[in-house]
Formats: sequence, C-alpha cells, structure tokens
Amino acid sequence: ADFFFFFQPLAKLNYFQQPQDIKESDFCKFLEKYGKHSFLAPSEVQPSFSAFYRAGDPILIYFDSSSVLSTLRQPVKMGASGLCVDGNPAGFLDSKSTSCTRIFANLSKSCITDPALDAASYYRDFTVLKVPINDNIVQSMKVIYEIEFSGTHGIQSVSVRFKVSNISENSGSSLQQHFTLHFWVSASIFPGLLPSLTLSHMLPRSGNPGYITGAPLLIANSGAKQHMSILRSEGDGSCSQFIRHTVQFGRNMRTDCKLSLSPILEESNCSYIQQKLYKAFQGMNRAEDLAITGSAHSTQAEEWTTILIQKCSVQAVNCTSCCMVPVTLEIQILWTKVGLLSNPQAQILGARYFYQCHPLKLLSTSRVPLTTVVTFTDMTEWPEPPRGQPQMHWKLPFDIFFPFKVALNLERSYRGDLAGYFLLILIMSSILCF
Repeated sequence: ADFFFFFQPLAKLNYFQQPQDIKESDFCKFLEKYGKHSFLAPSEVQPSFSAFYRAGDPILIYFDSSSVLSTLRQPVKMGASGLCVDGNPAGFLDSKSTSCTRIFANLSKSCITDPALDAASYYRDFTVLKVPINDNIVQSMKVIYEIEFSGTHGIQSVSVRFKVSNISENSGSSLQQHFTLHFWVSASIFPGLLPSLTLSHMLPRSGNPGYITGAPLLIANSGAKQHMSILRSEGDGSCSQFIRHTVQFGRNMRTDCKLSLSPILEESNCSYIQQKLYKAFQGMNRAEDLAITGSAHSTQAEEWTTILIQKCSVQAVNCTSCCMVPVTLEIQILWTKVGLLSNPQAQILGARYFYQCHPLKLLSTSRVPLTTVVTFTDMTEWPEPPRGQPQMHWKLPFDIFFPFKVALNLERSYRGDLAGYFLLILIMSSILCF
C-alpha cells in the first residue's frame, strides 16, 4: 500500500499576512470596505500591578495615618453637565489636562468644609509609592503632581502647584476647576545630555513595537514628535484655546464646540476666517506624519507615514456674500495586526484628515459650531486557522472483496497442484512395478 502525508507550512500558520500598502487613490476603497462608525465606550480593565509602573497603571499612594493604600486621582467631568467626578485614577505616563464643574448650595460653608476647595487635600497626609509594590511602603518624599520618572527605577519625585482666585460669596454659585498631570524624564537617564533634548525626544512609547489600545497617537511636524490632539469644549460649549483631547489608539471619538469670531477684525475677510478655522482644528502641533508603530523614532523615516489632508473647495455655491469654511474634521485611521498569532502587534497603515465645509454668511454669525470625529478601521487579514496533526492516508483497492478473491484463487491453485503431484506419483509407481 502507498502512504501519503500532508503538512501545512509553519510560516503560513504562525504569521499574519503581509499588510497592504495604502495609497491616496485607494484610501476611500478600503474605508468603504472595512470602515464603520462606532462610539461605544471601551470596557473597563482592572489594573494589574508589577514590580514597576507600566504605561497606564494607576499611581499608588499611601495614607500613613490610616494605613490605607489608594490611588492618585485626577477629577474629570461626567455627562453633558460636566460635573466633577473625583474617582478617576491618574495613569502612569498619561499626561493630560481635565476640566469639570462643581456646584455649591452654600459657597461660604463649602469653602471651609469641602475638601475639593482645600488645596492641602491634594497633597497632604499621603505619600506616592515609587514602585507599585503593595507590601513595601517607601519613605516620605517630595510630593508632586508633576512627576519625574527614571525608566524602570520608577517615580523619583512628585510636586504640586496651585493657582487660586477670589470668588464672591453668593449662596448659589458654580466653580470650574482644572487639573493637570505631567510626566518628565529624570536627568539620571541622560547624564550631561538632558539639557539638549527637546520634549519630542522624551515622549513615552505608545507600544513596543505595536500600538497599545488607549495609548496616544504619535505625530511629527518637521521632525518634532508630539501627541495627536483634537478640539475640546469648555463648560459653556466654546472651543478651548489651550486644552485639547489626546487621540488614543483604537478609541473612536467625537467632540463638538463653538468657535467665536470677531466681526470687526474678520468682516468680509473669507480667507482669514478659513485659515483661523483650519488652525483651530489642527491646534498648535500641526500633524504632518503619523507613527506607524508605538515605538517609532523621529529620525527613522520608514517608521512614519504621511497624513493625507483633503480640504474643501473655497467657493460657495449660490451665495455671493458667503464663505466656505470647514465645520467638520474627520480623522480616518486604517490599521492592522501583524506578526505572530501568539503576540500580534498593531500598526497603522494610513491616515487621512477629511474636512467638510459649509457656507457661512459673513456678518451674521458670531460663533461657528465645529465637530471633530476620529474613527479607527481594522483591516487585519487573518490567516487560515491551524489544522490538527497530520494523518496517514491509506491507499486501498477499489474492490472491497479483493482479499477474498485472492485467497480463493490461491486455494484453487493449491488443489490443482496436489492433483498433479498425485497423478505423477501414480505414473511413477506403475513404471517401477513393471
């Protein structure tokens, strides 16, 4: 019988297929095939602690008076009202600014009793753990919300700064608070070199090598590495001039705000209004290139992809006193998983800034509503699923009764031979007898 063995190539089983190159001409084709809008909130993941802080881990603090282990918290706003929620943990290497609103029924009483209005409550009676080891409480150190870290050696120092202002004593008042958390690299990592480094060199990785979900997107402008950001609104719905949302990998976003226009300076100056709105969408750090992976180096051109920018036509239709201005920016990002099936890495294939414009009547609008949408499209091409162990394939004859026929023929042949032998013996016996 013949034996046949079939083996599946290991490379095809264990690796993702090579990702496709994205060009400007076929960007829309892939977006229509794979793209879809979704703004579902990401599932909450319980933090896990190790011998050192990892990006996104909550920063641990310890209250000596009560022997309680807790986390450093950064208040954020919740819901459409923007009211403060104090339970939000601050993430390691997650530099960000937040704003929220507090409402007081009796401001004079709350100013004395409410911990949120007491500056000391943000730094007093607790220490920050240098590394997240639950059973090892370190000695008290200089406390800071501007956190200095030194690689895997953990947090080196923490400080806090305050800016206060006088408010009236009306019985019913609202107060907006701003909270900022900033990380910077200790000079011990780069002895004698740190003064020559810029902020772009000190940005933490967003993955190594692939992007981590929730990590900031890395952009570059003339070689300077920054985080991608989009517009955010103040408590009154206006666009913030200084604080922006950081775009996080894999998380779709949408923001709305209104930008104020000055009718005196911008009267009948369409080009000036257009440039002002484009700059408002782009922010101070205008994006030119996008890092393909979370560990991209600013000096390695092959680790970056150029962002495609599609602006609107400047001509208004059927309106002599109108100006076509951008009112919506959609940031479309195509990404895929590559590498080993056991440890896939997320990398970006391409990105596009797609502006949508609307005719604006001059001298009739003082505030322009602006919308920013960020969508991530997964274009992963999964390989064929692995098969089981190779099996032996027996090659059998078509006739199932073949073994029985062979045995029967052998038996008949054997009987014929016996008869021949017996006849020969009789002949020889008759000859010898005569």
